[in-house]
Amino acid sequence: MKKIVLGICLLTIILSLNGCNNKDTIESINLNKQNETIDIIKEEIESMTLDEKIGQIITVGIDGYTINDKTKELIVDKKVGGIILFKDNINDSNQLLQLINNIKDINSKNKIPLFISIDEEGGRVSRLPKEIKKLPSNEVIGNINDKKLAYDIGETIGYSLKSFGFNMDFAPVLDINSNPNNKVIGDRAFSSNKNIVANLGVSEINGFKSSNIISVAKHFTGHGDTDIDSHYKLPIINKTLDELKEVEFVPFKNAIKENVPSIMVSHILLPEIDDINPASMSKTIITDILRKDLKFDGLIVTDDMTMVAITNNFDISEACIKSINAGADLLLICHGYETEVDVINNIKDAVDKGIISIDRINESVYRILSLKYSYKINNEKIENIDVDIINSKIEDILNRLNKN
Repeated sequence: MKKIVLGICLLTIILSLNGCNNKDTIESINLNKQNETIDIIKEEIESMTLDEKIGQIITVGIDGYTINDKTKELIVDKKVGGIILFKDNINDSNQLLQLINNIKDINSKNKIPLFISIDEEGGRVSRLPKEIKKLPSNEVIGNINDKKLAYDIGETIGYSLKSFGFNMDFAPVLDINSNPNNKVIGDRAFSSNKNIVANLGVSEINGFKSSNIISVAKHFTGHGDTDIDSHYKLPIINKTLDELKEVEFVPFKNAIKENVPSIMVSHILLPEIDDINPASMSKTIITDILRKDLKFDGLIVTDDMTMVAITNNFDISEACIKSINAGADLLLICHGYETEVDVINNIKDAVDKGIISIDRINESVYRILSLKYSYKINNEKIENIDVDIINSKIEDILNRLNKN
């Protein structure tokens, strides 16, 4: 990882030189930057153990407000690549900052920094401490239909998260609210209009980018036309590929065109496309459609593999192995220490037995390291949190909303 940090420093120096005015020189530097990045990351992967590689493709949930021995084991021994925090991990702002700093401190023994992630959408899906003012739902933003407002909300959420030390947000929702019986999405969607969702979604993604927060657009192939919550049951959508392309795919295609860094794949069964595997486990959907047809080469993340949609219908380790072979890069395993450890051990066993190829693992690790490199993720701790500044930014947004 020292080589990656050195590469960042060298590139920063090169690109800051005032003499780079000639177009050919700039293009040459950019090409050299790209090639150097590839070489550094490949070299890093070659030096990694199998445990380190498998750890990178796993993001786990943890228990409690403080670090315990189980969390230490997941970070130090299992070398997980990411942590996701929920309401059960967050009491107040000072506690949250201390928790994230402690996570970074423990991970500093590892070569590669962590994705530290959260679901922070605004509206009813908000995990930040209670003293942080709440932003409105996407539906409110969609009703105003102002791209600048959506951008500023993305930037404001991003600033808030960055202030605590987060670097990844599972947002925005790019689902289209096309089913009035849909309770899981509903006001989490910008609109029932695909173009409004597409335009505001990209604006918010760009706002996240401006705060150096990795946005994970969700929930591909589209969760808007369901009436079942995948937290509790496996939803089924009986739409053809052509029908999905006409509606559900539109926001995701727009996000891909605008270089969204990551997309979450949902636990939805689409019998017209794959009548056995939900999207999160389907090679047809992940590789053939999302990768090849829609030309997405960013990070593909599964929705939480401990959701009932998976655990009631599949063995979770087998499901995770199938997701990897289908082309998923990062597995979310949000609940249950024993489950998390079992999955990691079973993935390693699958690699040892040739069920998962090392090339498939390396491909995902490459995308993960590339994203961490691109967003300059590190283990640097944040000394203090200024809630008043965060709330001032949020109040500015709320005042603008009140004028509409």
